[in-house]
Amino acid sequence: MSLTSALNTAQAIFRNTGEQTSVISTNIANDGNANYVRRAAVVTNTIYGASTVTTERAQQMALLRQLTSATSASSAQDTLLNGLTTLSNALGGNDYELSPSTYLAELQTSLEAFAASPGEYTLAATVVTDAQDVANSLNNAAATVQKLRVDADAEINTQVVELNRLLAEFQIVNDAVVKANAIGADPSDALDTRDTLLKDVSEIIGVDASTRANGDMVLYTTEGTTLFETVPRSVTFTRTLAYDATVTGNSIYVDGIAIQAGEGGNTTADGTLGALLQLRDDIAPTFQTQLDEVARGLIEAFAETDPLGVAPDMPGIFTWSGGTALTSGVLEPGLAGTITVSTAVIASSGGDPLLLRDGGINGAAYVWNTGNASGYTTLLARYSDALDADRAFDASADLKTSMSVMTFASGSIGWLEELRSSATTASDNKVALYERSFQSYSSETGVNLDEELSLLLDVEQSYKASAKLVSTIDEMLQAVLAMAG
Repeated sequence: MSLTSALNTAQAIFRNTGEQTSVISTNIANDGNANYVRRAAVVTNTIYGASTVTTERAQQMALLRQLTSATSASSAQDTLLNGLTTLSNALGGNDYELSPSTYLAELQTSLEAFAASPGEYTLAATVVTDAQDVANSLNNAAATVQKLRVDADAEINTQVVELNRLLAEFQIVNDAVVKANAIGADPSDALDTRDTLLKDVSEIIGVDASTRANGDMVLYTTEGTTLFETVPRSVTFTRTLAYDATVTGNSIYVDGIAIQAGEGGNTTADGTLGALLQLRDDIAPTFQTQLDEVARGLIEAFAETDPLGVAPDMPGIFTWSGGTALTSGVLEPGLAGTITVSTAVIASSGGDPLLLRDGGINGAAYVWNTGNASGYTTLLARYSDALDADRAFDASADLKTSMSVMTFASGSIGWLEELRSSATTASDNKVALYERSFQSYSSETGVNLDEELSLLLDVEQSYKASAKLVSTIDEMLQAVLAMAG
């Protein structure tokens, strides 16, 4: 080998080790960065015999797809579970001690105690107080349901804005990847950014990614709608600022196609948007319907009747704003939010609790105990029986259509708890799947500090060998010059 060839070899080694050191140093600097994919500096030989360093990125597209799928499923499940927990907490948490069902049981107990001693004023007052607790519980639960819908709607709006922002950024980095590949430049940094955006998008909406020529990426929703192809598709949503039991929220559209809500406690939704739609448009309205039907059952059970059968039935101890008559078996939307106890039996409002025993909440025509007998129990027995009697309920409540109001109220809590239990189990499973997917992806694409430091030592040895070669060449050149002199 000539001295010139030896110098060229040393120069190539210095250049290559410099590039290798730069790549390894970048890897080390990004140890622990979940959005960084490890680079490898690979020395290759050209057809002309020269050695060069190329940077290879440890991309694992299959594992990335698995990670984004697990991310979508986990974020959707957590969103659903948080909403169900909000409803559960409003009813007292695990024991549901603030639920209408719990207060209704207390009302029945106090009503039976009053029926056993119908002359006791304090027992009558206790029944009225327990009735107020039931009404307040229904009011509060209905308010929580509608607040949940308002909050879900607001979060949908926030998520849609964020999704459009992410897609706009995705276009910029996708163009950078395509351009870099077209001119032979290293697209690694742009690919890292694009993968990070893809993971962020997958938290909001389920996404499938496909790569085309020059690294161009196309995104579809898991429902098959194009989300990004060269340019982002428009994601649109019109917010609804106020909700009640009669209001239906607006749909979310991707490129003009509506996103579907998730179903079930183990939700089928991918991403937060589908789960938020499920909470707003399915779970919350169904629970509202159940509350409304409990309220209707109570009003019917305690309705006042004319002992002569002449005057129409009227609301008794339980009444509501907006009407005086209900249709049996037919839903009255929003009833749980307006049910209240008649002031005619509230002592602090000038009423008389003993009207519950005697009748007459709606005037003299409805008095049954005309002799004012202290032992009169006919009406109290009727009310107690009415609480346990089967009655018709609306099918949209997602419970049996014929049962007692007591059973229906308990069934409503069972419905919610079953959903929450299923959602909790599914959340644990989906979080575990996400963690396994993340670990698999990270082990293949993340930085291993021990490996990088070992590689750095290898490069250092190459550098030292090259430096030794240069030193040897220098000594040989000095010898040649000395002989020439």
